[in-house]
Amino acid sequence: MKPTSTRERRFHGHPVAPGIGIGPVHEAAEPPLAISTAKLAQDDVPAELTRLDEALTRSRHQLQKLKARLAALPEDSQAEIAPLMDVYLHMLGPSRLLRGIRARIQAGLLCAEAAVQTEAETHAEAILALPGNDKASRARRAEEVREIARRILRNLTRQPFRSFASLSPGSLLAAEALRPSDAALIQPTQFAGIITAEGGADGHTAVMLRALGLPAVLGAEGLLEAVKPGSMAIVDGESGEIILNPGKASLEAARKKLSAQTRAKGALARLQRLPAVTRDGTQITLQANLELPFELPMIARAGAQGIGLLRSEFIFMNRETLPDEDSQARIYQDIVEAMDGEPVTIRLLDWGTDKEIEALSGFLPELPEANPALGLRGIRLLLRQPKLLEPQLAAIIRAGAAGPVRILLPMVSVTAEVRAVREVLRRVWRRLKRRRNLPLPDTPPPLGIMVETPAAALNAKALARVSDFFSIGTNDLTMYTLAADRAQPVAARLYDPLEPAVLRLIRMTAEAAQAAEIPVSVCGELASRPQAAPLLVGLGIPQLSMHGNAIPRVKQAIRATTRTACDSLADAALAAGSAEDVRTLLGATP
Repeated sequence: MKPTSTRERRFHGHPVAPGIGIGPVHEAAEPPLAISTAKLAQDDVPAELTRLDEALTRSRHQLQKLKARLAALPEDSQAEIAPLMDVYLHMLGPSRLLRGIRARIQAGLLCAEAAVQTEAETHAEAILALPGNDKASRARRAEEVREIARRILRNLTRQPFRSFASLSPGSLLAAEALRPSDAALIQPTQFAGIITAEGGADGHTAVMLRALGLPAVLGAEGLLEAVKPGSMAIVDGESGEIILNPGKASLEAARKKLSAQTRAKGALARLQRLPAVTRDGTQITLQANLELPFELPMIARAGAQGIGLLRSEFIFMNRETLPDEDSQARIYQDIVEAMDGEPVTIRLLDWGTDKEIEALSGFLPELPEANPALGLRGIRLLLRQPKLLEPQLAAIIRAGAAGPVRILLPMVSVTAEVRAVREVLRRVWRRLKRRRNLPLPDTPPPLGIMVETPAAALNAKALARVSDFFSIGTNDLTMYTLAADRAQPVAARLYDPLEPAVLRLIRMTAEAAQAAEIPVSVCGELASRPQAAPLLVGLGIPQLSMHGNAIPRVKQAIRATTRTACDSLADAALAAGSAEDVRTLLGATP
């Protein structure tokens, strides 16, 4: 029985997402999972394997929908959470985990539920037993296996997942623990804050909650035992303090702090119609990255000066067949019209092993590549598959009749790739011109490249002669430069876009663009960091593209500095010895 005391009590946990939340506490418990351990008859094995396959299909569809929801999160959050969803999807494919589960059904005559639970736990324990000092990484990997097993089990048994729909609006959501898939289902407008008894500030769930913008404290031990449903509480997502049954003085202090935070948000909102200009008059263009069309209203509210990166993958995902030219053209045209004259840069389909696109199954290698990150992806795939490239180019050209558009080529390494696409673009343009009564722009759209490989940056002068603009993707550029994949625990500590080697490639690319008098921008995660904005300006970047939510803070940072200070900062950063040294410089930026 929970206590009924109403005296003020204080608890502490890990601060995850800043802000003040005040409201009644309501717990969302996870429904218990009942697992059958019945043995099978040999004749029942085929039917049991079919039941497993059906549960796996449902699990894949659920994860693909969750992954689509992630598109509304800031880019740095997407970059951390999307690989986790890919890990889950991989385990639902031809993985060792599933081979083991099927073997337990076929040879051990275990029912599917028992096979999933036994094999997943064996797998998780083997990971935890691996040698090495990185216990936290092993624990995360083991939990990923257990989490995908829980999903399969709930789909096998048709038992419900955790639901938040019945909880009162404005309440503080409390739970023993939240998983990333739980956090993806939370509607930010429903709750005043989040509290959990387990978890820390560095996990996947913490990243999700920060992206939602809700005050959140994780790992508040003892709170759930002390609280009763409907008890008032205050959550301070900055200090990590939770005040249960707050008295008058505590409530007054919390409301004052909440008012101050609201005023700070209002100051950012007032920046919407102001230019992003330094104190000494250097104008910077701030644009938005767009993943899904429903982000358009948020982009408008943020005051973006166009879309600097429209990721076109959403048109191809969650469908069994490829979208044709007409359907693509309608989607692009709707987005261009919604931007009301502001430019829209559309990146061609950028398939890589990090994206699950069923419609591409007939266009991909039958056997998995030994090193997918260095294999058939981006423009390499498109040039090998005209049925992918030509309809998309035609659709973008047609959308140009509704407003200014640009075409962006992903994963370019050499000038021959750009020349090859230009030839295809000319051919598609001539074909469209022959069609009567088809609205077209006066000229084909500009053709630019993503600079996201060291080769492209080092060869930027030659690429500038065949390109109309550059867009620097710092996420992949960092990965390829440092040979470090942030999704891999061993390499994650090396991955840092502030490493001077990465910054030198950005400066080199910017100088080549300026010499060729073509536009250059940064559209990777680094562009969304307010503290990095002066550094990028000093490196010669006049245009930044980011998630819409980041625009006001980046604009605030630009308006607070001078071009002279930006240039000095960039010179110091390029001479620094490490990313940590650069971070120290950023903290000292005026």
